[in-house]
Amino acid sequence: MYPKVKPALVRAWRDLQTVQFGVTPAQAVVLGPIDMATGSFIEQLDGSLGPPALRERARVLGLPEGRADELVARLAKAGLLEDVTAGGAAAQSVRRRIELMERLRPDLGALSLRRREPGGALRALAARRGARVQVRGLGRVGAVIASVLSGAGVGRVEVMDGGVVEPGDPVPGGMPPEAVGLRRAVAGAELVRESAPERGPGGDRGRGPGAGRGRGPEPDGAARPGLVVVAPREGIEAHAPDPGRSADWLASGTPHLYAGVLEGTGIVGPLVLPGDTACAGCMERERVDRDPAWPRLLTQWRSGRGRAGPACDMGLAVAVAGLAAAHALAFLDGELPASAGARWEAALPGLDWRRTVLVPHPDCPCGAVGGGPEEHSAGRREPHDTMAG
Repeated sequence: MYPKVKPALVRAWRDLQTVQFGVTPAQAVVLGPIDMATGSFIEQLDGSLGPPALRERARVLGLPEGRADELVARLAKAGLLEDVTAGGAAAQSVRRRIELMERLRPDLGALSLRRREPGGALRALAARRGARVQVRGLGRVGAVIASVLSGAGVGRVEVMDGGVVEPGDPVPGGMPPEAVGLRRAVAGAELVRESAPERGPGGDRGRGPGAGRGRGPEPDGAARPGLVVVAPREGIEAHAPDPGRSADWLASGTPHLYAGVLEGTGIVGPLVLPGDTACAGCMERERVDRDPAWPRLLTQWRSGRGRAGPACDMGLAVAVAGLAAAHALAFLDGELPASAGARWEAALPGLDWRRTVLVPHPDCPCGAVGGGPEEHSAGRREPHDTMAG
């Protein structure tokens, strides 16, 4: 092990014998009491020294025998250490990709705070590189989501949409103005390639045979994606998704996340975990129970009758896309975002994000009744103490 204090954590002394790593309550760790020799030893943990050299440094500093190993173990247990050699073969493969490492260094820093064990951040990034995501819908929201997922290191981002890019589609981070008039699938595939963090063979950004590919329906027997992100240009499909469109994902157990903007309201979620959380069918049945006119309204909305022009504020669209992409990445990283079984909504002009928990409907055949993901809470935390001296 070549231990290194995680550079993503800001270090500050609370007093002469207590040091705090990290600023925010979610990350801050307090170490103390620490004498001058121990503090000097911690400063040596920069990833350049292995155990024998660190033991010698500890001896020179006057620390008792065995103290170096004890300190390293305690700091690692507190989630404060990275190891420049840890993570296994997959992590080593990522380390060798210099352009990738430089582009995603901030992302690695963020992953290191969520993956407390040494080498965990690189393992998570390697897993992202092996992930496959489909983004369905390439309007203002969907295009940005696809771009962010590709830029964050997801190895295979497939984009699916019909028609051509319209003058109102381009937004920063999404479709560029020069894409207007091009087929959406073609323009989206190019956007994904250009957003990828490294150049593959031949100078093109992206990697893998499916990176950024616009695709039609999945052939029989094809491997399913790890996640489908549904970002319809018609916001009604995010607000009231059609259960028929998700039937194949439920049958194959494919997780899918909804996101969109409708009439100045941004929507993120739910992330549907088939068999565990409420699906589009559950949402439709629950609404029908509360509003007998709902089926009649849905028929008209889905037919396009009386459809007005789009109301998709640019700032809100980018905010929705960013939040949806972050939730998607958290899921791909093996965590459970707050959109699992729930929907987040924010309306202009206040933009007060509100969460609604969605309960599986007993009459829905999706099988989610009685299931459900383990509840995760991200409540306020105070800096916690760990004694290192």
